[in-house]
Amino acid sequence: MSVRLLRPSLRACRCGPLQRERYAGRISGPLLDRIDLRVEVPWLPPDVLGDDGPQESSAVVRGRVIAARSLQAARSADTSASVNALLTGRLLRRVARPDPAGRALLDSAVQRLVLSGRAHDRILRVARTIADLAGRSAVIADDVAEAIQYRLG
Repeated sequence: MSVRLLRPSLRACRCGPLQRERYAGRISGPLLDRIDLRVEVPWLPPDVLGDDGPQESSAVVRGRVIAARSLQAARSADTSASVNALLTGRLLRRVARPDPAGRALLDSAVQRLVLSGRAHDRILRVARTIADLAGRSAVIADDVAEAIQYRLG
């Protein structure tokens, strides 16, 4: 029995914008609206994959995640929402209220990108988590900008 390895094409996609949009449109809007993080991961050549440059260790990342989850649990101790993912709309808007610049950025994104209420709340939820991972009690414009970028993928 022979094994055939599938290798991604090294050529750039030659599809036109309309073809790409049609292909992406196969996933329904309401389903896509429920995905919080959309990150494009490009193919990397083997020499880059083996790069041993400075990187954050898994232990350091794990520590930040544990600290963020502790913040979330403490902040929502009087509710059933032990993590940001479980925050209801009203509670989310209370604990994830961005600073004025962040609020303006989010409002602008909602209008320019014609985002739904669900998308608005998901961006707030991700921004709150980004702030928690950074150890900040307040959601700032940078957190909102990063959350919007993850939304656009």
